[in-house]
Amino acid sequence: MKNYRYTKLTKSLFLTCLFGGSLLLGSCEKGLDQVSYGDLNSVVKTAEGAGGAVSSTYSGLAGGGDWQGGWTSGTYAWRTQSMMTTDEGVCAWGGNWGNLRNLNYNPDFDWITHNYTRYLPYISRIAITIDDVQGITMDENLKKRYIAELKALRAHYSQLLYFAYGPLNIVTDAKIAANPDAPILPRPASSVTVAQIEKDYQDAIAVLPGKFTGVDYGRFSKAAALTGLMKLYMHEKEWAKAVAAGNEIKKLGYGIQGNYEDLFSVANKGGASTEIILAIVCTPTGGDQYTNMWLAHSLPSDYKDPSDISLTAWGGYKMPWKTYDKFDQTDKRLKRLLSKYPIGKDANGNVLYKDARAAGDLGAVPMKFAPDPSKANAQNSGVDFPIYRYADVLLMLAESINEVNNGPTQEAYDYVYEVRQRAGLGKLAPGLNKSQFLEKIQDERLFELWAEGWRRDDLIRWNMYTQRAANDGSTTADSYRVLYPLPRTVVNQSNNIIKQNFGYN
Repeated sequence: MKNYRYTKLTKSLFLTCLFGGSLLLGSCEKGLDQVSYGDLNSVVKTAEGAGGAVSSTYSGLAGGGDWQGGWTSGTYAWRTQSMMTTDEGVCAWGGNWGNLRNLNYNPDFDWITHNYTRYLPYISRIAITIDDVQGITMDENLKKRYIAELKALRAHYSQLLYFAYGPLNIVTDAKIAANPDAPILPRPASSVTVAQIEKDYQDAIAVLPGKFTGVDYGRFSKAAALTGLMKLYMHEKEWAKAVAAGNEIKKLGYGIQGNYEDLFSVANKGGASTEIILAIVCTPTGGDQYTNMWLAHSLPSDYKDPSDISLTAWGGYKMPWKTYDKFDQTDKRLKRLLSKYPIGKDANGNVLYKDARAAGDLGAVPMKFAPDPSKANAQNSGVDFPIYRYADVLLMLAESINEVNNGPTQEAYDYVYEVRQRAGLGKLAPGLNKSQFLEKIQDERLFELWAEGWRRDDLIRWNMYTQRAANDGSTTADSYRVLYPLPRTVVNQSNNIIKQNFGYN
């Protein structure tokens, strides 16, 4: 993202840094629903300033100032937390990683509560930026696009918080967002939060282009907003609306890409993929935020890539053998999920492999991403992080059709086969009933989307999230843990106006 978007805004780089700084400062304040940023109209008064302000709001996709947060690979990352609190992952480092797997968290567990105070400031800042941009004299079409992108981002950030923590007040009034004395409001009903997220997505969809490529790749498009909206509808079990959103995405020119591995390599830089709908554009040389460190987290310390690319390897992330064994061993997607991994070459140049299971490792190596052939940095890679993909949309469509029709249609079968065919697998058996077809979807989403950040939401939607932990021996797999706790400081500093989630008091 940085290497494409920001290089086109070089004259406004100072503005982007300023706005990013205001976000960081805001996130260090009380952490309540309203955070003041003051009046930045003296800065955001030109088209260039508007571009810098909008670009700064995208930094939340990579966690803002967090080290490898957002949709990247570190402790606070949505992708990581989804993996480590579900059947997808386990971590060899122990400690709090075990607490994630066991759903053993409380209001003082920063790993879980951190994102609540990280993303609320983005929501408030977006309200102010929308107001600022509306007052600028500039090209009207570009202005409308900027505002649509901001609304899509606000919907996305709000939705991440809603899925993780439950209902929240989404500040849309710039005056309230900028007022440090604005009253603290109780959390609303879920329907209020959902309605605002839906409205923001719909407003964005009405304006944004179907997709972005080239220098604008990594921005929220109509397809990305529709995908977010589809996920919202599925979370709320609005199945017919989810089907309608999925059908709209189908009209926008996306398709299944031929090679699964290419989705997670430099082959898809700049929007080359027909399948990736939204991604974080990474660079190996721009610091620790807009970069891909997944391999450093997941490769064992004795891993040696056959290409002789030098790679940092900390050996933490694994996929449990129980989960790995669900895969058909002919599944081509296993090329990125290793039960045996290379550790060097013999005297004749033949690659030597280590059997991770036989060696007693906790699970298979979730490599997922290819090494960066630029060799610019052993730890930081320029391989992009996909957030939304068309394969995900097809599987969501199949699931939603199954729900709407109380069983699968041929169309639903066809969507699943589109995904399975690339993996070298055949069609599902005909004649499945609703529950049997759903079971196949549950497995297929694991096989296709592991380590992409959606397993937690999926298991919660299927009422399987806490049961997974209980089955794995957790004694803290209470049903209320489908929601994370709010930070204790938020509840205390609001004088209990903002109520803690049930079970965490």
